[in-house]
Amino acid sequence: MYKSYRFNRSMLAVAVSMVITTPIVAESQPALSTQQKHESVVVYGSTYRNTATKSALEPQETPQGISVIDQETLDMRGADTIGEALRYVSGVTTELRGGAVTRFDQFTIRGFRNDQNFYDGLQLLGNGWNLQPQIDAVAVEQVEVFKGPTSVLYGAMPPGGMVNLIAKAPSVESYNSINISAGNQNLREVSGESRGQITSSDFSYSIVGLARKKDAQAVTSEEERYVVAPSVDWQMSDNTVLNLHVYYQKDPSAGIYNTVPAKGSVNSNVNGRLSTDFYAGDANWSTFEREFSLYGFKINHQFNENWTFLHSTRYMDADVYQENTYNAGLAADERTLVRRAYLTDEVSRGVTVDNQLSGRFSWGAVEHNILIGVDYLQLTSGIEYEDAATDSIDLFDPDNYIIDPASLDFAASGYSSEFDIEKEHIGTYFQDQMLIGQLVLIAGGRYDEYKQSEKGVKYGAEVDLEVDQYNFSGRLGGLYQLDNGFSPFISYAESFEPEPESDRHGNSFDPTTAHQWETGVKYESQNNRHNITVSLFELIKENDLTRDPAGTPYDKIQTGEVRSRGVELEVDTQPFDNLTVLFNYTQMDMEVTKDNSGLEGKTPIWVADRTASLWLNYGLSEGAMRGFDVGLGVRYVGETQLDALNTDKVPGFSLVDLALTYDLGTISDALNGMTTRVTANNVFDERYTSCYDENNCWFGAERTVEANINFEF
Repeated sequence: MYKSYRFNRSMLAVAVSMVITTPIVAESQPALSTQQKHESVVVYGSTYRNTATKSALEPQETPQGISVIDQETLDMRGADTIGEALRYVSGVTTELRGGAVTRFDQFTIRGFRNDQNFYDGLQLLGNGWNLQPQIDAVAVEQVEVFKGPTSVLYGAMPPGGMVNLIAKAPSVESYNSINISAGNQNLREVSGESRGQITSSDFSYSIVGLARKKDAQAVTSEEERYVVAPSVDWQMSDNTVLNLHVYYQKDPSAGIYNTVPAKGSVNSNVNGRLSTDFYAGDANWSTFEREFSLYGFKINHQFNENWTFLHSTRYMDADVYQENTYNAGLAADERTLVRRAYLTDEVSRGVTVDNQLSGRFSWGAVEHNILIGVDYLQLTSGIEYEDAATDSIDLFDPDNYIIDPASLDFAASGYSSEFDIEKEHIGTYFQDQMLIGQLVLIAGGRYDEYKQSEKGVKYGAEVDLEVDQYNFSGRLGGLYQLDNGFSPFISYAESFEPEPESDRHGNSFDPTTAHQWETGVKYESQNNRHNITVSLFELIKENDLTRDPAGTPYDKIQTGEVRSRGVELEVDTQPFDNLTVLFNYTQMDMEVTKDNSGLEGKTPIWVADRTASLWLNYGLSEGAMRGFDVGLGVRYVGETQLDALNTDKVPGFSLVDLALTYDLGTISDALNGMTTRVTANNVFDERYTSCYDENNCWFGAERTVEANINFEF
């Protein structure tokens, strides 16, 4: 948990999640017991800014929904991926394409799809195809989920919210660890972390590394990853800190992305039921090679007691090559699956920049904390796509080695593509946080200009598209901190997403916009052992694209509207010294409220009416079992729609997770710093699925068991 500073009477700073001065941790132990977790206080320096405000304002003081998953919680649950980290967050449905697909972080927040993460407050630039950087959890200190529209601070974003990953940062405190893991699916993994001050200089560092290899869930598939992430802080003066950082990742293989038909996975099939490790693709045509590097710097300068400036820049160099198949329909015999083979070869280069100036002053009884910012991103991506007919596969007698790559006739398909995408986005934003006694008010606005072009050959046809769109977004909110720990709040926020297409007359679309009303109450006990948040929201997305009734099935107009409303409950409590209880519940009603394609009144896919989760963590501090931590989790996802037309439903599911941690130092002083952990996800190997439509479904993750030993020194 974080220590609250109520506007941090030093400098209210500006930049989201750019942790330039490092956390000072009372006890450097990644596997804290329950009691230690609540006694150890992580205090971020004056440059820490939370995701929801780009300031030092705490989540409990922010008049909008935000969930924080800190390092202790990530370690407590043994979360190895961002998808796993989000499993126990209210309002979030993660792993949309099933647990067997791990190469992208894809999730919904408050019902709206989002696969666009941020890393240390800057967007991870994706090209909208298959080239999207995916940060490994080994390099993440904390995960913050900002719920509802976020465009005032972050520009073009889906309306449901965003996920910001806080990077592990340099520290003057020395810490070193090595972690070795093994598990089912032939898991082999080693990771390490080191940070500290460089001799007695003004430099401190952090470096994180990982090597992992395992069999993926689907037969014949594998996952392999290598990560190194160094970072250096230079305390240039008492008022200036410069941070240089690099993140490099290579994924020689990343499992599968293929789907299975609903018949045999969700629904009955006359031939039987498919196994959860079934693979509809072919080992002879299955490649996913991704490599990307992020190079960045941050400079934080405090002009005086009241004014601070933060500049952040990051450059991305990324490429991916993919060979894969997709389903083209199930034959009448319900066992012959028609397939097509495709390849993509993609490369992206991009830069993101954020400049933030913040100041504090008082005017009468009102303390103002001003934030003025300008951010910019630019992305250039080249994409080559080829598509060809290929052999069908027998679902119930599969041959995963049937495709002959030399026989694929890409020229005959007419789908060949080779084109370039260029994006440029600049935004100017302003925010005022006001403190009037116990009342916190936030008001902000932002103006964005977005440009995108596509040029070349796309699906066999010449394309020359230019889009230039503008948008203003606003935000208002208020929260009142009562003496008894309760803080009621209300807020209004707007967001937008560019629409880089045009109608059949060649007219460009306006951006898709959304707005949300949210109200609720937050509670924090004086000893910080009990934290509760209840939120009620209504979120409406407008200008959604729908079919043009006077055009072809592919022509669009902007007449659609989608409404999401619901209630979220989050509880983080420690009723006893050794027991932590985390409980989340979400009830949501989502509906297409305007549409001319037959979807009006329907519920979008991947939206469950109810989700809930419970995590219990108990630390044994006495007796023969002293040093053990036992964690038990249960998560429930309700039924969802099989397709956009709501022709059928995908059953809900309940899963059980388990984590056992043991501090070997309780046996002998010679073993101090050594910790073992065993985690099991989906303990009872429950079968579950998710679906896009009747031709495209994915199996959930099978039972996984992982054991590791961690050495700290």
